[in-house]
Amino acid sequence: MVAGILLLSALPAVAQDPPRVRLIATGGTISNRSGGRLTHEELLDSIPNLDRYARVEGEQFSNVPSDSLTLDQWLQLARRINERFSRDTGLAGIVVTSGTDTLEEVAYFLNLTVKDERPVVVVGAMRYPGALGSDGAANLLAALRVAAEPAARKKGVLVVLNEEINAARDVTKTDAVRLHAFQTRGYGFLGVVDPDRVVFYRDVLKRHTVQSEFDVSTLTSLPRVDVILVYQGASGDLIRSATDLGARGLVIASAGAGATSGTQQDGIRYATDKGVVVVTSTRTGNGRVPAGRGSRAISEGGYSQRRMVLGSEDLAPVKARILLMLALTRTQDPVEIQRMFTQY
Repeated sequence: MVAGILLLSALPAVAQDPPRVRLIATGGTISNRSGGRLTHEELLDSIPNLDRYARVEGEQFSNVPSDSLTLDQWLQLARRINERFSRDTGLAGIVVTSGTDTLEEVAYFLNLTVKDERPVVVVGAMRYPGALGSDGAANLLAALRVAAEPAARKKGVLVVLNEEINAARDVTKTDAVRLHAFQTRGYGFLGVVDPDRVVFYRDVLKRHTVQSEFDVSTLTSLPRVDVILVYQGASGDLIRSATDLGARGLVIASAGAGATSGTQQDGIRYATDKGVVVVTSTRTGNGRVPAGRGSRAISEGGYSQRRMVLGSEDLAPVKARILLMLALTRTQDPVEIQRMFTQY
């Protein structure tokens, strides 16, 4: 019996092809070397022994800073990912490179618009290629490994930097320049990318991807939604101006859990009278604004007006804007939109 075990252990392991992963490069610091930008081929060439982890195919969607990506390009990118998944059932996952300044925004948009349970991983870098301590190649390898990992399925869009895996819904950029910039305040990361394997510690409970009701397949544009910051003595004129210039929705980034300042309540009354949907969020970085919390000070406008001021729950202002833009492509009903903020 022992001899049989020894004989079996001496047999060579059956070679298995690593999973196939698609890289879609959009630009950002990860590709922004001195004298020109790296292509998706050059990004992949910077990773030694990549074929140990995945068979990677690539394409160049764009090659610009993240703040140069337009909302129209967001729509195109989501459609491109959906098209790639629908045509290639053998694909394990997709990695999207992005500049870090707006990475959390494009990741959350994809989290609401990609219609597949396979992982989409958004990745970037805090230091340019060639800089001392550049993190681009390491981040990209970690992202490709997560995209190839079966356990990453059904978790929505993921953000991978600094060998940490965060949910697109919750992650935020917490530092302008440090490597440890992307964190999930309050909740913590989903998992880590270690040398031996990818490890997950928790799951994602909010609706996303295949559970999402949002469909961008026929959208040609997104409605205008602006974010207005609350600060001491703030004027409501900015809210009026945004309304007059065509905003269909507004996100109020309040100083706490719904408070405004100055004449902002006058501006909110003006906006809601014009049919603009107003959502109250918080600029603090943590905590939630429940339904109706931001409407107390304008209650004299009547019940229907109070319902026009919604709570963002725990979504940060920039992500509340994204959810509100997509919500407005489906309905103007504030009750329905509040439901979306509760579920997503």
